[in-house]
Amino acid sequence: MTLTLPPPRSALADERDGARVRWYEHELGWATEGAAPVRLPTGLRFDVLEVPAAAGYAALRRVGRTGPVTLAGRTMGLLVAAGSADELPGLLDWLEWGGVDLALTALGTGGRIVAPAPPGWCPGSPGAAVWLRPPELRHEGRVQFPALAGLGSRGGDAPDLVRLVDAVATECHRFRLMRARKGRQAMGLSTGQSTVQPLACS
Repeated sequence: MTLTLPPPRSALADERDGARVRWYEHELGWATEGAAPVRLPTGLRFDVLEVPAAAGYAALRRVGRTGPVTLAGRTMGLLVAAGSADELPGLLDWLEWGGVDLALTALGTGGRIVAPAPPGWCPGSPGAAVWLRPPELRHEGRVQFPALAGLGSRGGDAPDLVRLVDAVATECHRFRLMRARKGRQAMGLSTGQSTVQPLACS
């Protein structure tokens, strides 16, 4: 059996990773982990809500201003205040989304995401993580994240976590229903059955 070894990393790739780490750690004050790819640990500065990109785009149109937002392939990541992942189940219950099967996951303490290329950089390969809404330093040189009162919210101009989660849950549910409907339509076509219901006549 032939053992295939990965090609050696180039000095340019190492330099690019080093510059990426410096941008996150020095410009934003965020911790990083590893290389190829560089990762950002969650649960320290922020948590992340991960949703299907189609549902995420629809939610962004509804809520307007948010915190930083990433896109990696077909998954969108919405950065929220650290601690929000632990609050999500209770918040969904309060918003009457508890028990509903949503394609919505939260990354908190112990999680990590691939660090997107800093703004203005070439993202690299297709599907690589990019910033849709990059981090912006605001009050006291910090990035503002959507938060509940007591979870890092400074009030006033901080994005609202409740409104964001409600919009995301709504669009995730709508996305799931649309996928299910398309699946039933495709099944009807494959079996030669009509998906149109006849009108009842009296």
